[in-house]
Amino acid sequence: MIKMRRLNALVIDVEYWHSPELLKGYITSKKIKNCDQLNESITPILSLLDRYRISATFAVLGTVAQDHPDLIKKIYDKGHEIASHSWSHRTLNELGKDNFRDEIKKSVITLKSITGEPPKGFRAPSFSINESTSWAFEILTDFGFTYDASIFPIRTALYGVPEAPIQIYRPSFEKITKNDPNGKIIEFPMTVIKIGRNIPISGGFYLRALPLWFLKYGIKKVNETRPAIIYVHPWELYTKTPQLEISLVPKLITYYGISSSLNKLESILKTFKFAPIRDVLDKF
Repeated sequence: MIKMRRLNALVIDVEYWHSPELLKGYITSKKIKNCDQLNESITPILSLLDRYRISATFAVLGTVAQDHPDLIKKIYDKGHEIASHSWSHRTLNELGKDNFRDEIKKSVITLKSITGEPPKGFRAPSFSINESTSWAFEILTDFGFTYDASIFPIRTALYGVPEAPIQIYRPSFEKITKNDPNGKIIEFPMTVIKIGRNIPISGGFYLRALPLWFLKYGIKKVNETRPAIIYVHPWELYTKTPQLEISLVPKLITYYGISSSLNKLESILKTFKFAPIRDVLDKF
């Protein structure tokens, strides 16, 4: 009897090369002028997905959708899911409740004008949904969202909810680390494996920095009990991404492993089964 491979989720966070949180303070209008590489960085991703007949979730920044509607329509027409990555890539802590509501409204209107349907999924910039920004779930519900993929069950200097469940669940709006069977939002937390503590293997910096064998081991281990979620950004799979002169730690986190990341992703796509988040959650 052939054992069916578990379906995992693949997410492409569609944002500009200068969007990462660690580049704030280094970016000027002069540095980003005439350096819009978005189409060039997404083209190899779409080719890779076409090659392996994989559909994914593209979590699109509102400003990107506004500036590149034809690209987002092309992605949608290829059968990929379009989700929201908010509007400006400002964190929820920075925005506050009212500004976040305004950003979500603009994001939904803009994405719907391109695809003809409102997004059902959300990914917060810099994984910035935590207990202090739990009001985000109420706003997402108001705008018709059904799932979120923003909670990272680890602790870093930038983000994390280490007490959060590691499996898919419905967070309580009062305490997002608690499961509410009647909750209106499904949470697909970033994937970790437990080796004494939670070790992240979800993608991004972790995909670039960790050995390929360990990533595959981690996904296989996770798939024994639950689906995994892998996320990447176009700028971190593209060798021509501009690299700013910044201090050592932000430089390592932002740029380390870019030269090999696309090949690592391809190897993972060949080994495991992937689909948009909506398909993985379809039976939840």
